[in-house]
Amino acid sequence: MTTTADKIMKRVTRYRRGTWVCTPKDFLDVGSREAVDQALSRLVKGGRLRRVGHGLYDMPRISNVLKQPAPADLNAAVAALARRDGVRVMPDGLVAANQLRLTNAVPAKLSYFTDGPSRTLKLDGRTVRFRHAGPSVMQWAGRPAAPVVQALRWLGRDAATDAQVVAILTRQLPDPVKLDLLRNGRNLPGWALPIARRIAGAMADAA
Repeated sequence: MTTTADKIMKRVTRYRRGTWVCTPKDFLDVGSREAVDQALSRLVKGGRLRRVGHGLYDMPRISNVLKQPAPADLNAAVAALARRDGVRVMPDGLVAANQLRLTNAVPAKLSYFTDGPSRTLKLDGRTVRFRHAGPSVMQWAGRPAAPVVQALRWLGRDAATDAQVVAILTRQLPDPVKLDLLRNGRNLPGWALPIARRIAGAMADAA
């Protein structure tokens, strides 16, 4: 007989270790909420899953160097939280700039914008702050270019026009992100549109 825990693990193992964070809501088609909660608790106690936050779980990747579970994927944890709570989330400017390797600065508290309530949570031992933002900011949420837009806003007009910044983004951004920047240029600050066109290069010329 296939148990609720077996069904949960079958779904979890579809993903590479350390790349997906799940919530009880992800499994309500395989059992009642009570059965899912109990199964997840047993899986954590048995060492098959790890609890990385309130109602958030993953199957951790094992570090080849340290021979112990690696930290949870923060982006996956934030995505799971947004999925669970039915809100939209995107990184603030400093987090986005750091992820895009435009700055070595690391915030003491990782910060994200959301259309949900402002709050501060612990995710795998790290403090993460969610700040409510209005429609003008959240209109980029879920779009491929959202981190780029946030990073450019954080850098500001002068720093964002630096040739090195443009070169880094031109080199590392995939074409779908560049195309998203171009197609939604009307939603960029006026000063950022020429930068987006420089980043897109030949794609902007063909647009």
